[in-house]
Amino acid sequence: MLTLLLVGLPAVIALVTGLLAVLASPWWWCAAGPALLLAAVASYDLLQRRHSILRNYPLLGHLRFAMERIRPEVQQYFIERNVDGAPFDRDTRSIVYERAKGTDAEDPFGTELELDRPGTDHLVPSMAPRPVPTEPPRVRIGGPDCARPYDMALLNVSAMSFGSLSDRAIRALNEGARRGGFAHDTGEGGISEHHLAPGGDLVWEIGTGYFGCRTEDGDFDPGKFAEKAALDQVACVLLKISQGAKPGIGGVLPGSKVSREIAAVRGVPEGRTVFSPPYHRVYRTPRELVRFVGRMRELAGGKPVGFKLCVGSRREFLAVCKAMLEEDVTPDFIVVDGAEGGTGAAPLEFADAVGLPLTEGLTTVHRSLVGAGLRDRIRIGASGKVATGGDIVKRLIQGADYTNSARAMMFALGCVQAQRCHTNTCPVGVATQDRRRARALDVEDKARRVQRFQEATVKSALQIMAAMGVDEPSGLTPAMLLRRIGPDTVRSHAELYASLEAGQLLTSASVPPSWAGDWKAAHPDRFALR
Repeated sequence: MLTLLLVGLPAVIALVTGLLAVLASPWWWCAAGPALLLAAVASYDLLQRRHSILRNYPLLGHLRFAMERIRPEVQQYFIERNVDGAPFDRDTRSIVYERAKGTDAEDPFGTELELDRPGTDHLVPSMAPRPVPTEPPRVRIGGPDCARPYDMALLNVSAMSFGSLSDRAIRALNEGARRGGFAHDTGEGGISEHHLAPGGDLVWEIGTGYFGCRTEDGDFDPGKFAEKAALDQVACVLLKISQGAKPGIGGVLPGSKVSREIAAVRGVPEGRTVFSPPYHRVYRTPRELVRFVGRMRELAGGKPVGFKLCVGSRREFLAVCKAMLEEDVTPDFIVVDGAEGGTGAAPLEFADAVGLPLTEGLTTVHRSLVGAGLRDRIRIGASGKVATGGDIVKRLIQGADYTNSARAMMFALGCVQAQRCHTNTCPVGVATQDRRRARALDVEDKARRVQRFQEATVKSALQIMAAMGVDEPSGLTPAMLLRRIGPDTVRSHAELYASLEAGQLLTSASVPPSWAGDWKAAHPDRFALR
């Protein structure tokens, strides 16, 4: 036995040494390594329990997941037509990019749209066009109780918070607003140094989390509010009731994203998850809402104060109108957000199925205020997929005094509609807090692009109005916007959305039958749909 060991041991050692030498050889790994790796992956696929497709199709099943991952890019760049993409088609994105870069946003050979498709809107040109104004008009924001009115541009930066956007994106937007003389909505994430450093005019938006003006337990802090509202750059203050893409839902900011800087801006503990409830603590009834608006204006030193909502019920909004009348308190402006508006993240069910689109919401608010005799005291802003001059004119016809844009402003910053805003992996550094990704965004260059886009788009709106025979927005009427509702039927918006006379709802004998039920049921002390 000992003899065998003495004779065999060197042979075993030599064999093992030889095998190790072979395994250590790069040539062996080049040949056998990939096969072993694939065998290991296939074995894992067969044993894992999470994906049925991998258990049935080991290795090959991974191709399915790889194709699914790159599907949006393949769809956008190789399959969809110029007019097919969503939320914004390639034609719309291209016109924003071209205007932002200062190049000609013109198209040869005619439209690619199907103009006879039901639901298509058409603006009505005049046989007597007017000269294009050399200076764009501005909208005076400030009702009878406003001591410090503000002149708003026809197109402004809509709500996008620091936290959802990178610091560089916020700086570029505000610098562009400063250069172009238009307003920049802060979003509900508070006022950061990145909003303040460039010097552009701000609309300070406050949501249910009261970021920047909250107590330790999340309630509204009037002292902090008054301090920030007094900042010179804060031109207006806006109370967010609801947002277009996700009306009636709260938000969660994970503690991992609450950096020291974001915590300081929002007035929350660093590293701790922050919850924004779906409801406001400062009001429960229409009357309380109206009173709080008046209180905000006093705390803001007479600056314009308004609220933003995605309209759901005409009856509820009429209840707010009745509260305004009884309290003799009105907001200086109301921003109507359409259900087609964007967001960094929202449940698909809310984005697809909750809230009225901008056309219905805007016409509801405008006609309600007219019928209640309040329209001359309140200006209306429209927000939701505003990207072109035609979009501005359309919304002005439907009742808005001015418009706001978020996603088109993001395009001007370089957004490619990757739709990864909620993943912190934005490929162009716009919607991310990843500093490595954000550094790709050059503030100076993007600020110029934001300014050029806004200027060119407003100029386009003025050109369209001039072609319609109108010198200024007040000359636009609902009869100038047509909608195809069938193969051989076209109706004007004046026919589709019957207007009310000023104060018509205040006299019972003159209330139109289609409004009578909602007006009668609306109550200033409750938000009730029944």
